[in-house]
Amino acid sequence: MIKQQFEIPAGYRKWTNGLLAVGALALVLGFIFLGMNSDEHAQTRFWAVLLQNSVFFLLIVNASMFFICATTLAMGGWQMAFRRVPEAISTLVPVFSVLALIVFVGIIFGHKTHIYHWLDKEHVEHDSILKGKSVILNPTVFFVWTLITLGVWSAVGWKMRQLSAQTDEAPMDLEGSKSWMRTNTVWASVFIVFFGLTVASTIPWLWLMSIDAHWYSTMYSWYTFASTFVSGMSLVAIFVVYLKNQDYLEFVTEEHLHDLGKFMFAFSVFWTYLWYSQFMLIWYANIPEETVYFKPRMQGPYQWVFFLNLIVNFVLPFLLLMRRGSKRNYTSMTFVGVIIILGHWIDFYQMVMPGSVGEHYSLGWFEFGILALYAGLIMYLVGRMLASKPLVARFHPFLKESVIHHT
Repeated sequence: MIKQQFEIPAGYRKWTNGLLAVGALALVLGFIFLGMNSDEHAQTRFWAVLLQNSVFFLLIVNASMFFICATTLAMGGWQMAFRRVPEAISTLVPVFSVLALIVFVGIIFGHKTHIYHWLDKEHVEHDSILKGKSVILNPTVFFVWTLITLGVWSAVGWKMRQLSAQTDEAPMDLEGSKSWMRTNTVWASVFIVFFGLTVASTIPWLWLMSIDAHWYSTMYSWYTFASTFVSGMSLVAIFVVYLKNQDYLEFVTEEHLHDLGKFMFAFSVFWTYLWYSQFMLIWYANIPEETVYFKPRMQGPYQWVFFLNLIVNFVLPFLLLMRRGSKRNYTSMTFVGVIIILGHWIDFYQMVMPGSVGEHYSLGWFEFGILALYAGLIMYLVGRMLASKPLVARFHPFLKESVIHHT
């Protein structure tokens, strides 16, 4: 008997509630002791941590819809056995969009110039570089493009999930399958194109790179994409392993887990390639306007984060996932998945903090408390969505391909 309906176990609820309680307490205490503090450095730490986490986790959950749309356009069927997992994760995009928007409103209208220096109009007038970028780096463009981006991500993601829900209703005949696939492909194309215009280009410029407004890199957006996509695939793998351990997803085999491991391995290497390409060119040219970004990270107070970032995000995944057997093992896949997510959370930490809090940085109770809050939200919301519909789209035209999938 195939178990198609997920029932949330008591242990899962306990961990979820514990993480949410710790996170909520950290947020409240952070607002009291940091957000309302008269010290500008404490206020900046509060908003910078919220910015780091809201952007990082929003891009991670949105990576699930990118995965769905990319495999749809590739006419891939291997992922159908666990497709409801990335679908459930992608339902968090509207929720995390609202949270990110609240953070952006607090930073922009709170005039947090330590984070976004281009908010200081008087300073911009006397800074030729910022003045030249003011056509793009201003609150109006920031909010208009952010609202459009979050709206399209949420709307097209909802449409893709609605189309998927139709495969639960009844078998399709040949013409019905063709029509459904055409519609699915059109909407997946819309998402992929818009994803390229946002995550692969403009959005990381506005949300993250503009923190260091005097500096820019043409590889920055791809670097951000690689970081969040490999984290997103790791999150999918962790939930797939968990469901398999709970005797769900009967059609998922070691072959499917192996392919998820390939994504995690490949994009860890791809992230490293982008990291090296960006760093090597700037180091070799040694132009002050470019090295200003890496100097505090490589030689300043963030030096330990800089090298830890490389070890956790390249060395460990590379060594641990190189073997075929490790990509088929539940324990190793879960361990590496957690390592990758934490590693790229650290990566985003060093992307945000040097340009905002500078030497007044901290990695303590508030930072890890907000991390716990987002982890709890992911567990709570994904668990609810997984329990709300069948775990297998049993009438999907490509389901058989996934059942017999062999690497």
